[in-house]
Amino acid sequence: MSAERILIIEDDPEIQEMLQFAFAREGWKLMQVTRGEDGLKVLRGKGADCVILDIMLPGMDGLKILKKIREIEGCQLLPVIMCTARGEEADIVAGLELGADDYVVKPYSPRVLAARIRAALRRKDAAALDGEGQPRKFFEHGKLSIDIERHFATLEGKPLDLFATEFAILAQFMSNPDIVFSRQKLITAIRGDDYPVTDRSVDVQIMGLRKKLGEYAEMIETVRGVGYRFRTE
Repeated sequence: MSAERILIIEDDPEIQEMLQFAFAREGWKLMQVTRGEDGLKVLRGKGADCVILDIMLPGMDGLKILKKIREIEGCQLLPVIMCTARGEEADIVAGLELGADDYVVKPYSPRVLAARIRAALRRKDAAALDGEGQPRKFFEHGKLSIDIERHFATLEGKPLDLFATEFAILAQFMSNPDIVFSRQKLITAIRGDDYPVTDRSVDVQIMGLRKKLGEYAEMIETVRGVGYRFRTE
């Protein structure tokens, strides 16, 4: 099995060196650049399995780079973890709305970041499991369908352009119809235990998913005071 390719877009040389040393034992192939534009060139050429993206970058900032990443063919589901020295909710929400899968606030622990990367790399395989712990392949309800193995969802026969976390949430809902998920339970199901998350972060992802479902958005029902569920009735 080939080593996972981790693209680090970070202009601080000390952080670059720290991550290179900290990740040496992980067996990953690190690709490090200091400008977002160079990171886009890497993705268009070699590609990557996960991206660590700083927000404060020279030239084009990380949020603009993230938007451009999602426009690259084949990168709509690429895990992107934002790194920011600004921990305000507005910055975090802005990143999530543009399609970030996760975020860490500086200064951060390299071990925590490594754990977030491992979780991101596992996400598509753990999106939905059957009763024997095996990945489910395909779910369909009405005119909405999702193929877990191919990472492909359609609505009325047309492809749904979903970010990675939106795809994982939809897969979790469709593989557990009519089950009510609290926000924390939903994140635990797709990210793992002890994953820090705010209610606002989950709501942003749900809002984005509903927007893309259009007139079918009501299938994701808000259960007041509890969370969400995927309605089949």
